[in-house]
Amino acid sequence: MSQPDIPIPGSPVVPTMYDGSKVIQFSCHKGIGCWNACCANIDITLTPYDIIRLKKRLGLSSTQFLRDYTVPFEFEKDGIAGVKFRPVEGGTACRFMTPEGCAVYEDRPTACRYYPVALLSMRKQDEYTDTQSYALVEEAHCLGHQVARKLSIDEYRAEQGAVEYDELARGWRQLVLKKKSAGPAIGAPSLKSRQLFFMACYDIDTFRDFVTSEAFNKLFKLDEAMRAMLMEDDVELMQFAFRFLKQVLFGEKSIEIDEAAAQERLKKWQERQAKIEEEARKKREEYERMLAEEGIDEDASGLGYYPDDELDGSCKL
Repeated sequence: MSQPDIPIPGSPVVPTMYDGSKVIQFSCHKGIGCWNACCANIDITLTPYDIIRLKKRLGLSSTQFLRDYTVPFEFEKDGIAGVKFRPVEGGTACRFMTPEGCAVYEDRPTACRYYPVALLSMRKQDEYTDTQSYALVEEAHCLGHQVARKLSIDEYRAEQGAVEYDELARGWRQLVLKKKSAGPAIGAPSLKSRQLFFMACYDIDTFRDFVTSEAFNKLFKLDEAMRAMLMEDDVELMQFAFRFLKQVLFGEKSIEIDEAAAQERLKKWQERQAKIEEEARKKREEYERMLAEEGIDEDASGLGYYPDDELDGSCKL
């Protein structure tokens, strides 16, 4: 076991990391004195697979589910987004909490399956793969730790169905960790990149429309069997989305590109940049002509402009 570098003061997570062989003592069942206490005050981050399970359970599109049942948040300032469960209106309780327990128990999120264990997925800057450790969450209201029932963390994960959920969310966790570990080397993602990440990870039905678009299929080469599978299977499409994001955000190429279409896109981009530069040049010449007509020395005006090589061809008056 090891200790985290910076324990969080007041956190219910005991600052000790374990592997799956760690034996814990815990049981949660109807009739225990704290029944539903954790569900009455939620802070649940959803994985992409959580969303697929829940939107199917509720008979909603991913777009509808996100709008009606979630709120977005940033993992870090100006960074990629996560999604959390929206509690009851004006309160903190889970909307699926009932006196009998969870109304969507068979499709409950990963975080609910893990409690009172916390999954700690980490990736160092110089490492390619992430490592997985666990910690214990010990909150004062939880009486489950007092029940004399012992099992390992791995046994508990298997019992709660968390193993499958972990495996299917691995690609998403890797994306989040890669961005965090890259830090300033990559910088803050653009608004377009953040929107793309959100759609591909969480709004799977909109991503399916994106994959069927003419522009996508002109650039990315998918055979008919692959395309048919992605159209029919949300989980396969989700895994493809992770590959797609690794390719467009981090350059990890795994989806074949039509080089001719890629060159065409590059040519159009270069043409747009040339147009921007030409417009900047005309504005600069107009500005200089105005100064000359007014007999104003440019340096004395205090206005001036930045040279093209400093602003990628745009001017600043």
